[in-house]
Amino acid sequence: MQSNKRPGIGTRSTDGTIDWRRNLAVLVAVQILATLGFGLVAPFLPLYVRQLGSSTGGSLEFWAGMAFSAQAFTMMLASPIWGVLADRSGRKLMLERATLAGALLLAAMGFVQTSEQLVLLRALQGAVTGVVAANNALVAAQTPKEQTGFALGLINMARWVGVSAGPLVGGVLGELFGFRESFWITGGLLGLAGLAVILWVKEDFTPKERTQQPGLLSSYRTIWQSWGMRDLYTLAFLRSLGATMPVPFLALYVLALNQGTQGGTTMLAGATIGVSALTSALSAVYLGRLGDRIGHDRILLWSALLSALVSVPQMFITATWQLVLLQAVSGLTLGGLIPSAAALMNRYAPEGSQGATYGLDNSVQAAGRVVAPLAAAGLAALIGYRGVFLGTTLVYGVAAAVALAVLHTLTRRRVAAPAADPPP
Repeated sequence: MQSNKRPGIGTRSTDGTIDWRRNLAVLVAVQILATLGFGLVAPFLPLYVRQLGSSTGGSLEFWAGMAFSAQAFTMMLASPIWGVLADRSGRKLMLERATLAGALLLAAMGFVQTSEQLVLLRALQGAVTGVVAANNALVAAQTPKEQTGFALGLINMARWVGVSAGPLVGGVLGELFGFRESFWITGGLLGLAGLAVILWVKEDFTPKERTQQPGLLSSYRTIWQSWGMRDLYTLAFLRSLGATMPVPFLALYVLALNQGTQGGTTMLAGATIGVSALTSALSAVYLGRLGDRIGHDRILLWSALLSALVSVPQMFITATWQLVLLQAVSGLTLGGLIPSAAALMNRYAPEGSQGATYGLDNSVQAAGRVVAPLAAAGLAALIGYRGVFLGTTLVYGVAAAVALAVLHTLTRRRVAAPAADPPP
């Protein structure tokens, strides 16, 4: 019988062994708190920018866009560095850094006086946070490989629960308490997440000797050259690109579908984003566990294909309820892309490099969030808002082609070495 215990990281049970399941439960709660906190500010961030004004000039649209893009850009640059440090110094330490630094910076945003100050703090937030990457690395390092899809699917579900609930709760808090107070509440949630990591997440981590520790560039060169990793990072970028492209224009698309009637537009746009995140959360755990049984490569292929197919009718809808329904279905199909790609990364990355692996993954996904608004804006200007969904269809179509290549390569590898390479 194969043991469910894995030495390394975990919460110690009564017999002194490592209980990865108990640790996973704590990390799921931490993920919900952290993502909920980060998502609280999204609904009113542009309104906060308008309230603050600018000390140097520039339009509301420019500074509102900068408030979103600055965070993604600095995260793209910083995540690979934090990933290598996680493998050198411990993954728990990186999760503590991400949650507690986020708590301080989000609380500080409630005291800013200008849009420039807000954008600066948002840039710092992207540079020093990265809860998702730190959590993925910690879970991947402690979980038995045959349970990785389930564990990462559960973490992904927690992430999307926070993503779906955050905007709704943030909108309510903004109305009840005000914008500044909502930032302070957000900082408190992240502080609770950091405290939970300190108190209840245990890690048995023995760093390598300094002479055996690879440098930053050599760490990522080894990962990049490892079997299949380039395709998996390409899939991560395409998933992030496709999922993010419609978001900046959903409210405007809803407004157009409502014949310019503004009443209820914000609520409907929020509901559209929320329902997609919720269905993605629900499907992530099931598809992650299914991938453990039938192969994550198959889940990747079908998720990408179905995501492309669901994007097509969104170009031709005539009512908002159709958009909400199709976004809900889209969330179901997207739910399989993150845990399956993450599970395959954990299987084929060099041993002991989970921090660097998921740090680069976080950087690649942040790059997708940087590119997506620009690509969507170009399509909307050339074709109209419906053209954005043409773009997502093409993106997921390319993702399906990459996933098919991964499937064929894995099939050949399993045939060549069935004993040495268990099903992914």
